[in-house]
Amino acid sequence: MTSLPLTPPIIVNHMGALEKHYPPNSLEAIKSCLEANAQFIEVDITALAEDDYLLVHDAELPSETTGNGLVSETSPLQTRELWLKSPTTGQPTAFHPALLSSVVALFEEMGMATRLQLDFKNVIPFLDDEPLRRLVNLIKPLGDRVIVSTGAEWQLRRLQKLASWLDLGFDVHFYVDWRSPDEVIDPRVPPYTKGAYGYWDNHPLAMQRYWPTAEYLAERCANLINLLPNISTFYISHTLLAQSLDDGFNWADPLHAAGIKLDAWTLDADNPIALANAYRLLAAGVDQFTTNTPRELAQLLQTAHESSK
Repeated sequence: MTSLPLTPPIIVNHMGALEKHYPPNSLEAIKSCLEANAQFIEVDITALAEDDYLLVHDAELPSETTGNGLVSETSPLQTRELWLKSPTTGQPTAFHPALLSSVVALFEEMGMATRLQLDFKNVIPFLDDEPLRRLVNLIKPLGDRVIVSTGAEWQLRRLQKLASWLDLGFDVHFYVDWRSPDEVIDPRVPPYTKGAYGYWDNHPLAMQRYWPTAEYLAERCANLINLLPNISTFYISHTLLAQSLDDGFNWADPLHAAGIKLDAWTLDADNPIALANAYRLLAAGVDQFTTNTPRELAQLLQTAHESSK
């Protein structure tokens, strides 16, 4: 029997996932997770024109709401007229998009141990630090219950300077990625080229095969660890982690040696490939599993954990 970590991994509810009838990122979805004593809730945030952030993934309102135009040109007051769209049908729902200030108030009111992950979607640099200061001021009441994560390391570095107390997480996929041969590639999203080792990577080391693949991955991992000091968590897709294991490299080992936790995303119990990877990553020592099926995945991983004893 494969040896597993002493404790099961933390389950992160992706976009407030729990009850199917609530739209992703909605305040109602978040409240249902809090009522169920979720360990960790992840939501997306995008800066509004002033004062607050909106819980949406994309910069353009029509992508997820009944609005038009850009999130960055919308005021908090104007969001009251918006409705979230169903992610499956695209039709308007009976739920408004949530403001970050409302989420913080809800976390304060319910007063539980649940942590909040804010997936920061503004990757384009701001002209000044006002939106970042705004973010810090909004989430300060939650203290160590909140972590801000993004692939935009330049935003994380500025946040470190503005709020040394703030817990920060880094998504590595602008720097190295693995994509299946049948995946549709968006040319706007880095990395822009497939390197010599089969991973998408624009780093000079990826241009030509110099070492065994495991050694290349170890070097890239070390590069990324050194890129941002004092980061608490790395966020890496389950497909990249599983392919790395196939190539003889376990990201968890050097990250743990550096005092960094590892989150694998997005592992859903109804996806056979993701579920198979979840068992492998559990044995590899991954600390957190981000999922749209938190109840089901938690039960399956708990059963696997208990059967290994």
